[in-house]
Amino acid sequence: MSAISDEVMRERLSKTKAYSIVLLRKGPQWQATDARQIVWEHGRRNFELREAKKLAIVCPLGGDSELRGIGIFDADPQETESILARDPAIKAGVLVFEVYSCRGFPGDALP
Repeated sequence: MSAISDEVMRERLSKTKAYSIVLLRKGPQWQATDARQIVWEHGRRNFELREAKKLAIVCPLGGDSELRGIGIFDADPQETESILARDPAIKAGVLVFEVYSCRGFPGDALP
């Protein structure tokens, strides 16, 4: 691992960009009989948002945790909340969300 100078850090940090992180949790209708199909349509919408370059990274979570997914949106928190308000799983109460501002490095990607 190479040493990173203060100058390099400042230069790289100056290139960060604002994003929004979304945490999705089980909603009050998580156990509804049609929840599985609604989550499927939520997934389809995520693919559409990825194609539109609004949802940069999406990470569904399995297991029994209340936390069901994490997403990074290329949008400010207000726009992200507006996007999520139209999500079928949010509208049906199958999922609920929290939105947080963050900064990241454009071009970062999962390996």
